[in-house]
Amino acid sequence: MAGCYEARALSDTPQSPSVSTAPPSWGAWIGDLVALTKPRINVMVLVTALGGIYLAPERPSLAVTLSALLGTALVVGSANTLNCWLERDVDKHMTRTKNRPLPAGRLSPNTALVWGLLLGAISVPLLWLTVNPLTAILAAVALFSYVAIYTPLKQVSTIALVVGAVPGAMPPLMGWTAATNELSAAGFVLFGILFLWQLPHFLAITMFREAEYTRAGIKVVPALRGADVTRWQAIAWALALVPVSLLLPILGIAGAIYTAVALAFGSVFLFFCVKSFRAYGAADATDASRHVMWGRKVFVASLLYVPALFAGLAIDVAIG
Repeated sequence: MAGCYEARALSDTPQSPSVSTAPPSWGAWIGDLVALTKPRINVMVLVTALGGIYLAPERPSLAVTLSALLGTALVVGSANTLNCWLERDVDKHMTRTKNRPLPAGRLSPNTALVWGLLLGAISVPLLWLTVNPLTAILAAVALFSYVAIYTPLKQVSTIALVVGAVPGAMPPLMGWTAATNELSAAGFVLFGILFLWQLPHFLAITMFREAEYTRAGIKVVPALRGADVTRWQAIAWALALVPVSLLLPILGIAGAIYTAVALAFGSVFLFFCVKSFRAYGAADATDASRHVMWGRKVFVASLLYVPALFAGLAIDVAIG
């Protein structure tokens, strides 16, 4: 459910697992429990959920808004924790994940499992009782699909990329339904924007992390279908993102400022995919460093897109 927000993927600093024989302090133990929920990713998720609430024609009460955000944070925390539990052995093989609490041995798998299940058991009923059943159902679907379908599918097929984008795109739709208690075109457009954005974002990550993913047994497009196919797919998804993002003004949800931001940043994102493709194309297909450079540039461009888009939405709605 939060796989789309891998903001730490550029870090190449090796982190060696360190297992201490001394019992951890309560602060360290609680810190590791929080780390399992991937709080930095969770913050980005909450921003998109709040965006869905903020764009609704009638905003809910403060109590409902806070309950929606808390429930979303808990369900995302549950998904991330259970993902860490399922992938604890896989994470040992990847530089950016091997110092997480489970592969590093700072927490027991049973502790993580109980923690993840507890967060999930609290989050969905909380949304059901304090927000509305529809938002709770969407949260349950996102949690189940992320943990039970996407996570194991990563070891089987590259189609996991698309499957994982579904729960990753759910938070803004959940924000919208928290405010409106209905599924409508605008909510689905918000879902579509996050869904399409994740695909080139993840393709870029897999390009410069291909060796690590392969070592961990995760099926990624660059390893199975090659760098050129990866780049063409990124271009296709980024191209589709531009018209979908422009549906919000057509629906009357956003105005001129958002339209300008969506066009500008969507074009920049696409430009990096296309320009990098031309600069590091088939003639350099054997040069791994070129592929890494392409992935890093597209990844950075993708990180700029979502905050800019939601900032444009916020400004547009605020002055409109």
